[in-house]
Amino acid sequence: MDVKATWEYVKARYLNRYLGEKGQGIVEYALILAFVVVIAVAITNAGGLKDKVSEVFSNITQSFDNMKK
Repeated sequence: MDVKATWEYVKARYLNRYLGEKGQGIVEYALILAFVVVIAVAITNAGGLKDKVSEVFSNITQSFDNMKK
């Protein structure tokens, strides 16, 4: 058997079976997850979201402290 025939056999026997529609679904989910992670990181770093959320919680804490007095 030559290399091309061997590759065709392996591809037909194993790869097509395991990387068919099931593999396509896994890849689609991985791409969606990667997209969501990139967007979340971009929003968090570029927009200063972390600082703003921290500021909101600090304001709430101060408001509760002032209500106790």
